[in-house]
Amino acid sequence: MCGIVGWVAYDRDLRHEQRVIEAMIDTVARRGPDAAGSWVEKHIALGHRRLAVIDVEGGSQPMVTKVGEKTVALTYGGEIYNFDDLRDELSTLGHRFRTRSDTEVVLRGYIEWGPALAKRLNGMFAFGIWDGRTQQLILVRDRLGIKPLFYYTTPGGVLFGSEPKAILANPLAKTAVDLESMRQMLLLHTRIPGESVWAGIREVRPGTLVTIGPTKISEDYYWKLTAARHVDDAESTIEQVRDLVTDAVRRQLVSDVPICTMLSGGLDSSSVTAIAARQLLADGKRLRTVTADVVGEDTFKPDVFAETEDAPYARQMAEHVGSDHRVVTIDPQRLADAETRSLMVTAKDSPLNQGDRDFTLQLLCEAIRTHSTVVLTGEGADEVFAGYRTFNRKEPGFPWELGELNPLNELLDREFAAKAEMAPYLADQYSRAAAAVERLDDESDEEAVNRTVCQLHITHFLPCLLERKDRASMVCGVEARVPFCDHRLVDYVFNVPWKLKTFDGLGKSLLRAATRELLPPEIAERKKAIFPTTQNVAYVKAIQAQLRGVLDDSSDPIFEIFDKTAVQRLADAPSDTWVGVSSFRLGLLQRIAAERVLNIHAWFDIYRPAVSLS
Repeated sequence: MCGIVGWVAYDRDLRHEQRVIEAMIDTVARRGPDAAGSWVEKHIALGHRRLAVIDVEGGSQPMVTKVGEKTVALTYGGEIYNFDDLRDELSTLGHRFRTRSDTEVVLRGYIEWGPALAKRLNGMFAFGIWDGRTQQLILVRDRLGIKPLFYYTTPGGVLFGSEPKAILANPLAKTAVDLESMRQMLLLHTRIPGESVWAGIREVRPGTLVTIGPTKISEDYYWKLTAARHVDDAESTIEQVRDLVTDAVRRQLVSDVPICTMLSGGLDSSSVTAIAARQLLADGKRLRTVTADVVGEDTFKPDVFAETEDAPYARQMAEHVGSDHRVVTIDPQRLADAETRSLMVTAKDSPLNQGDRDFTLQLLCEAIRTHSTVVLTGEGADEVFAGYRTFNRKEPGFPWELGELNPLNELLDREFAAKAEMAPYLADQYSRAAAAVERLDDESDEEAVNRTVCQLHITHFLPCLLERKDRASMVCGVEARVPFCDHRLVDYVFNVPWKLKTFDGLGKSLLRAATRELLPPEIAERKKAIFPTTQNVAYVKAIQAQLRGVLDDSSDPIFEIFDKTAVQRLADAPSDTWVGVSSFRLGLLQRIAAERVLNIHAWFDIYRPAVSLS
């Protein structure tokens, strides 16, 4: 896992720009604390920061080779889980390898198959390849968007990087926001593919290749969700899911550095943990598991998002598989600390986050880094297997955006709200996303609606969670792997009919049936609980105090977006109504609103972007 940067400029000699290139590389140092490297020719510069996971001694980057008289160079981040298979195939085709790294497999694979290589890769990846034979740069991103990749068009070429901060380190990039990027900041959980919160900075869409040449830039999909007829019966479907999940976990256990699983005691993480523990035990190894406890000395209070506390179930699962289990107690004071917020906002280059859940994840990864470099997680299971309540909302619109219930609506400055027109904007984005969903010729309207809801959770909701997981882990130098985002599994389950996906009425029916024999009954039947959020009133009081600090400065640029009187009401609301309550609106929504205001304030303070809302 690594951080990558690059610059292609057909109008200048980049051999004179080493200082700028190094500045770009430095911005992603946290993504790769183990090594740094750069490679420069006249019109191309590639940079790399390495987190060594496979072939620790080899695999340095950028990796460069000659094809005839021309150079092909690669800067790559991620893990290819079928690299051994591809290496064997390439060896039979005459390729010789100098390292054991998956990086060299990607480079040799491109030389052999060209851009068609992308379809052969199983993994999470983002990379840039300079092909001296065609004088083109090719940017490639994995199918689900697990690994980030952004680019910025310049008059003479393109800047790119794992994170926007790498692009913004180049003087050619403007640190600016416009109305479109401001709209992105006001979405609750939707990620519009291809967009960012920065004017001019584009995201390489999941499952695409972007080809940059001297005269044009093109974007092509090599993968997307496709409607196909499901022919397997229930028993065969469960068996296939079991095989796919097991193989995904098995492949993702490959590592030359310490590895663990993030265990909440829920169905998703427990399934990954059970499979991983069984595989490692067969190899004579013991799995390490880690759980976040945000309750500490407080008494857990059931609410609408979690009827039960994670820690006891995680402990039961750890005992069940015999893992080396650790509980990381998250200090509410650190959760509320402005430095923690600043770190996550900077890690994302964005104010989009889920408040204390993001901070909890980041602090958990910080603790994981003390003993492991790689962690397997259950991210993606809810989106793939239909595990959320929002799957039951079938009316048009992104079901998680809450419409009129969006707590940010009440906070927006009236003039800004009129410009932003968030309701029509969201409706238009939904229409575009829904129109891209394929349906079978004889598919009923009901099944087509179900398919649309499933696809939008994968393409528009899941990317928010993957972005959070990537930034919170990589800012700590930890590689987070997500077996449920294996594209083979996603492709297969996507086309399973709705009734079969939900046959037991509990959600994630197929996953539960496929892994039940590996789990204690209490965990197999446990109801969905979201990633833990603190119930400590001291945390709420701390963020309200921070809101009052923001209110002290009437010239703060956030008051071009938010109404000061509305923010004041939020700061003065009774703190104890924000935690441990059954009311969705009084509890979580107030916290979401407060967190977003503070995040945007911190973001403006850190980056000082130029703002154009015309």
